[in-house]
Amino acid sequence: MHKPALPLEGTDTFQDQIRIVLVETSHSGNIGAVARAMKNMGLGNLWLVNPNSFPDEASYARSSGASDVLDRATVVSTLDEAIADCVVVMGTSARGRKVPWPVIAPPDAAATASEAAKGGRVALVFGRENHGLSNDELQRCHYHIHIPSNPEYSSLNLAMAVQVMCYELRMHYLRGLEGEEGSPYLKAMTRPGDEGWDVPPAEVHDVEGFFGHLEQVLVDVDFHRRENPRQLMTRLRRLFQRAGLDQMEINILRGILTAVQKAAGTHGKAQGLGKNNEAVDKAAEQEDGHV
Repeated sequence: MHKPALPLEGTDTFQDQIRIVLVETSHSGNIGAVARAMKNMGLGNLWLVNPNSFPDEASYARSSGASDVLDRATVVSTLDEAIADCVVVMGTSARGRKVPWPVIAPPDAAATASEAAKGGRVALVFGRENHGLSNDELQRCHYHIHIPSNPEYSSLNLAMAVQVMCYELRMHYLRGLEGEEGSPYLKAMTRPGDEGWDVPPAEVHDVEGFFGHLEQVLVDVDFHRRENPRQLMTRLRRLFQRAGLDQMEINILRGILTAVQKAAGTHGKAQGLGKNNEAVDKAAEQEDGHV
């Protein structure tokens, strides 16, 4: 039995104005894989031109929860039927045709398709697994899309080719949202202070307290000599400042340092290691609930 359909939250990405058209697909499992690729990127309008076998269990099994895309699929006999009501048609093709045709890369194709979809339906056409689209079919396309794969191994699985285009369409859609309410999917979250980070960045006085504490511990364990410091603390300072610590990370690090001092029998001897030492001593206990 095939997996039940998961909610298709993104079918309004292009209001179904952009359709994926598969021409004479020979392996029904590829149709299911295409449905999965589409649903991953928020598209749900699938057209099938004279498939060898559909619907069948193989296509639904390969869809992995995208069976609703297959349920909605439109099956027609000819490519002309699939593109008759479209204003722009794009077909995937390798370069090297005798008569040059407008050729665009996937990102440009996504931008062109998205713009055209504002005024009518757009078809992205993918050919047969073994030899793609015929010259006659390609001549029905306004643009040819060329995926710049490795020329020494350029053959892409059908679903992979569809995934490339659906991804580019999705990215173009999300970038368009940034000018409005913004798209959280495209915003990087790499350090404290970024939207979505769970703990605020460490403040300077807390970081300086950590550096003082670190230096003292290194002295306690005979790893560092203040009278002959060389560049140790400078390099450690550069290391930790490059990391961009948050408040909890500072507490955890100072808790580790305190544990080292207790093990070395030096805890409490040094002064001036920063304020809130009591809170620092409890950091090891706190980390279990925050890491």
